[in-house]
This record gives sequence, structure tokens and C-alpha cells, in this order.
Amino acid sequence: MTTQTAQLQRNSDENLASDDLQSIKMLSAIEDKVRWLASWMIHNANHIRPSRDGIKVGGHQASSASISTIMTALYMKILRPQDKVAVKPHASPNFHAIQYLLGRQSLEQLQKFRAFGGVQSYPSITKDQTEVDFSTGSVGLGVAATLFSSVVQEYANDHHLSENLPAKGRMISILGDAELDEGNIYEALLEGWKKDLKNTWWIIDFNRQSLDAVISDDLYQRIMDFFESVGWEVVTLKYGKLQQQAFEGPAGQALKQWIDDCPNQLYSALVFKGGAAWRERLSADLQGTKGLQQLMNNHNDEQLAKLMSNLGGHDMETIVEAMEAVQDDNPRCFVAYTVKGYGLPLAGHKDNHAGMITPDQMDQFKIDNGIEDGQEWLPNAAMPYDEAQLAQFYQAVPYNQRKAHIKTTTGADPAAFLAIEHFNTPKGDSSSTQVAFGKVMNQIASSKAEYANRVVTTSPDVASSTNLSAWVNKRGVYHSTVKEDTFKNEKIPSTLKWIQSPKGQHIELGIAESNLFSLLTSLGQAEKHFGTRLLPIGTVYDPFICRGLDTLNYGCYQDARFMLAATPSGITLAPEGGAHQSFNTQMIGMAQPNLMSFETAYSDELAAIMQWSLEHMQAPDGCSIYLRLSTRAIDQPSRELDPALKDNIIKGAYWRHKPAENCPLAIIYCGVIVPEALKAFEQLKEEMPGVGLLAVTSPDRLYSDWQKAKKARHQGDRSATAHIEQLLSELSANAGLVTVVDAHPAGLTWLGGVLGHRVEGLGVNSFGQSGDSIDLYRHYRIDADAILDACAASCLNIIRKA
Repeated sequence: MTTQTAQLQRNSDENLASDDLQSIKMLSAIEDKVRWLASWMIHNANHIRPSRDGIKVGGHQASSASISTIMTALYMKILRPQDKVAVKPHASPNFHAIQYLLGRQSLEQLQKFRAFGGVQSYPSITKDQTEVDFSTGSVGLGVAATLFSSVVQEYANDHHLSENLPAKGRMISILGDAELDEGNIYEALLEGWKKDLKNTWWIIDFNRQSLDAVISDDLYQRIMDFFESVGWEVVTLKYGKLQQQAFEGPAGQALKQWIDDCPNQLYSALVFKGGAAWRERLSADLQGTKGLQQLMNNHNDEQLAKLMSNLGGHDMETIVEAMEAVQDDNPRCFVAYTVKGYGLPLAGHKDNHAGMITPDQMDQFKIDNGIEDGQEWLPNAAMPYDEAQLAQFYQAVPYNQRKAHIKTTTGADPAAFLAIEHFNTPKGDSSSTQVAFGKVMNQIASSKAEYANRVVTTSPDVASSTNLSAWVNKRGVYHSTVKEDTFKNEKIPSTLKWIQSPKGQHIELGIAESNLFSLLTSLGQAEKHFGTRLLPIGTVYDPFICRGLDTLNYGCYQDARFMLAATPSGITLAPEGGAHQSFNTQMIGMAQPNLMSFETAYSDELAAIMQWSLEHMQAPDGCSIYLRLSTRAIDQPSRELDPALKDNIIKGAYWRHKPAENCPLAIIYCGVIVPEALKAFEQLKEEMPGVGLLAVTSPDRLYSDWQKAKKARHQGDRSATAHIEQLLSELSANAGLVTVVDAHPAGLTWLGGVLGHRVEGLGVNSFGQSGDSIDLYRHYRIDADAILDACAASCLNIIRKA
């Protein structure tokens, strides 16, 4: 690809029209106001607002200032209503200042920056009151989100799922150069290259400073090389108009060469020291250069400092020119050279990342900005335009033509609800939950109901091994163009008939779990971004959830809705060894907010839960779903799920064998370990006929319901009772519980705290190893003998207690 550079000089007859000059002047004045409000917002939170706990509030004044020009240009000039932006996390104050000026954010929210109920430290879809397109609290993740949202935009348009789809927008990320250290960004770039990425802009705030260091001088070329290698056009914004003009004057080319050769650390240090330091250094380094003295005489110290800090990322005219020149949908990376802390007293200092403008410095900064005491929050204070002019300008801003923001959660529109049909229990006397999942997906693929057209699946190169093959055979693989099946054309038999076309409903990914969760997040927000409700379902190997955990957390944090089917799980995947066995994922499912986890034993349970889950994903108070599945085939019960049993399965537990009145013991199992629990139960009931056997289908749902009931009782509703409280109340008060699960035992041992029962917990809390399931179950003590031993220990404790 040809590298575009914003430094190309316009011909002499291409002068800006008068209205364009006025627009640039207006934008520059607004930029100053944005920088002031962002800085004051942080200062107010740290130095003026009372501190009740003495903990530093923070706020990143320098990181905000370095990107204030670009953000002003974007929001006040470049963005269209359909464009979406992921704001650099540390530039949150800029974002909120801009929203305030546009009338989309309240003053009270600004004054409560980083306080409870106020604007968030980093832009948040769920916590901020103004409209946020992408939550960006974890660096790098918001960047990748724009790429995958662009893929989802193409998917939604190709499938014509709504007659009211907006015009295609650009998915834009504003990122700090230090964010380029995040590996998930490069995983996403490779996937974007495979997907023929369109309508994606990444704008790099190239201030060359991070938290602990000044960025390597060679980084720019590496950025160029990588982005160009994956099909992006790189637009470099290095020199502002003042510098470009100076390059045409006395000693201009020598000055340009000096700037190009200057190490990042030195440039930052000279910015901080100011005009006199620039004069001394340039005079020494360029000594003997023709025209140097004239260059120096043409600028006093203040003007020289302004010239040397006039980088492309701080020149409004340069930025607007470069962005308005884009007329196609090719992905672009804008590398904007900036000064960290631009316009602030701490500009350029290597410690300014977490540094703050001192109260004395702020007093002077206020004078420099023409702000009088008491006018700090006024949007029009010290502006060179009257209130009517500014109001007219803000009203006409294209971005501000977005509909007024109404705070909702994903899936809050009841009119968009997609009814989910009943799923038949997958056939088979013996089956694994993984196989059952594939059969339910096959039912969905065969359905003519509308919801089936909204289901979209994705997987990191494990679709066939996680039983999505039948679904993909019927619904196809999504690709921007139709691609022939070479094996079919060559008449080679294959069970995989994966037609690739724009109508396919499976998006295949490479082996990168971070990309899986990024895509699921974007698919789960299609309604928010593009007005199209989708029902995303992703599959992954259960132990590899941990490889994408940061991105999973990111998706849940912003309330994206999706279903995750993770399989195979636990040491039951015995021959694969410890690297492919999971023991902590059930705990992850329980601990992760906005993610409800299930672990079933039987096919009928799974079918019922999948139907409920696809409905719950759409509910205003719903969330994402995690199904922990297994490859172990077990005998299936011969039964019909009546409404009461189905309800209990969805609530998280039911009595497989109800205990006798005042029974002193119950075995509680979860998931694929049921044959061992049943075997132990059958042996135990000969000596203790009244023993109970409790099947748990969701420790997560049980725990959440228990906490909800306790909270309701605390608030005065003494009748509130949790489902698990009702179930365990059928045991005697001093009964023992023996819990067993192919996962960490703590996933069930908490049950002892519900009514005060003593617990013997069995599970896996160390890395697995190769072997067959019989050996491993015995070694890790989750087999029938271990369960019986735990039952004996429980009974002995009861006797001792008595």
C-alpha cells in the first residue's frame, strides 16, 4: 500500500476559503476550552472536592491534553451520526468535556468526575450517563473492538436483517502509542486482514511517552511496516502548518532534518524547558547553517516554543485536511505526532503521566486561559465568540445530529424480542452434553423461525471439534464474497460442506481466544451500534477461556449479550493431559458479573437451558450465558420434563432423589460426574434409605438467587426465600452435605453456608495429567469410592457432634 502523508504541500492556489478559515479558528478556540475543562475537571476532583478517604483520585491531565486537538476535530467536525468511537482510556476527561459543550452531558456529572454516580475514569457504556460507543477501561481492548464492530457492521448489512439499518459508519479508535504493546491488537489486525476489513480508522496519539518510559525512537517505522503489511493505509501527521511554513524559509530544511533526527527523550525534555532551551539547542546543533540566525531572529522564545510544539497532531488545519481527504472505506491508521501534556505546565516532562498541575500552576493556567474566578465551569467563559454563535455551531455539528441519548441496557426494546421455540430433547440413550449441544444447534439450523436467522456462531478454529459442524453445514460460513468448496468441486467426500458467502451465519476465526471474545462482544452489541438484534453463540475449549479472560471480562463489563459454549471441561478430558484440562473455569463463571454459567449432566437439561438462555440474553435484566460442557457420554434418563422440573433445572438445582424427612445426609453433584454420584448413592441408600441426591445445574444461578434473597430480607422482605434454601430445608438442621464436581470444590462447598450444614467437598484443585478417567477420578478423589468415604466422614462428624 502507498503511504499517505499529511505533509504534502497544497499548491499555492489551494488556499482555504474564508468559511474554512473561520471554521478552523472556531475549532481551535473550542479545543482550548476542551483542554481547560478536562484539566479543571481533574483538578477539581483532586484539589477542590472534599476527600473523605484520603485516596488520590487521579485523572491523567497530560494524556488528555495530548489528544485534545484530534478529539475536538473529530467530534466537532469529522464524525457523522453513524460513526462510532472508542476513546483512549486516559482521554475520558476530553470526551466528557466535549459532551458537555454539545449539551449531551450535565455539569453535575463533570463535577463528580471519578466520584460515585459521576462521569467515569474511563468511558463506560454501562456506568456513564452520556452515550459511550465502546467501553475502553482496559487498554488495547477498545481498539480491537472497533475492528470487530466493523466486521459485524458488514455482517448486518449483508444479511439485510433490518430495513432501518443506518448508513455504514466508520469504527474509529483513538489510542495511545503505548497501547501498541498490547498483543491482542496484533491478533485483531491479522483477523481483520483475513476478513477484508473496511471502514476502520485507528488514530494513534504518538506522544512517545508511556507510564514508565519514553517510547523507542524506532517505533514509528515498526508501526508503518506492520499496518501496511496487513493492508492498512498509514497517514502520518507529523508537522503542523507552522512547521511546514518554516521548512520553506531560512534554514528550513536543516530544521526539518533536525526534527526528524531528534531522539524522543530530547524532544520531550526541550518541550518542557521551553523557548530559551530550544534556542540554545538549535543554535548549537545547527551552528554554521545558512539562514539559522534569520530563523532565530524571526521568533522570540514564546514563538519558537510554539513552532517546535506545532506537531501535526496539534494542528487543527492539518488534521481536518487529512481526515476530510479520505473518500474510500479502506482501513486507515493515522499516526499523529503529539506532545504529552500539550498546552499544560507539565508538557513534555517524562513524569507527567500520573503528574498533576499543582494549585499554584493552576492559578497561572487559569489566568493564561482568561478564566475568572467562578467561571471555571462556564462553557462560554473567555471564548472569542458570543453564546449565540457557539450555540449555532454546536447545533450544526454532524455528530450532534445523533438522536438524543436515552440510557438503556442491551436488549431493552421489548418490540425487538425474538421468540425462541421449544427445543426437543436430543435423541440418544447415551450422550455427552457437547453432542447434545450440537444437536440443539442442528434444530436451530433447521428452523424457519425468525430467531434462527439472527443466530450467528463463531469459534477460534474449533468449530468442528466443538460440534458446530451440522449447524455450519446448513447455515454456511460468512465471507464477504462467495468462495467455492474445492473439495466438493474435486468430488472428494467430506462431512464438512461449509459454503462461504455473504449469507453465511458462522464466522470462523483463527486460534486466538482474545479475538473470539472481541467478536462475541461486538456481535452482542449489534443492536446498540447498528439497530440489529443478533443472538451470538461462540464455542471454545473450556481450559482456554483463561487465554481470553481479559477480553471476556471486557465484553461482560459493557453488557454485551452472547452465549459461550465451552467444551470439553475438567479432568474428564483425561488423555489430553493437564494443559487441556480445566478446574478453575466454573469459578470464573460464578465470579464474572453479567455472565450466568450452567453445567448440566443430561441432554434434556441442556435443551431446556439453551431455550431459556436465548430468551434471557434479550431481557432488559438479562446477561450473557456460559455453558460448561463435556465430551463424556453418559446414560440418559428416560423422562419428560414437566413444567415444575424444567423450572427447577433453570433455577439451578432439583432433587434427583428427594431425602426422607429429617434426613441427615445428601449427596450433591454437578455436571458430568453424575455416574459416580449415582453409583455412590445406590450403595449408600441400602444402609441409609432416606439419603438425598441433589442435582445442581448452575451453582452460579443458585448463589446469585441466594444473595438476592438475603438482600431482600435485609431490606425488610422477611418472606424472601432462595431456591436453594427451599431445597436444603428438606434436610435435618444438622445434616451433612457431600458435594462432588469435576471442577474446583469451592464451586459447591459454599452450600454449607446456606442453612449451616457441614460440608465434605470433593473436586479438583490442582493441575491434571494424562490417563483415563477411571485412574484420574480415583487419583483426584472424585470417584464413587471417594464419595462414599466422604459420606462416612460426614456421618461420623454428625455422631461426634451429637
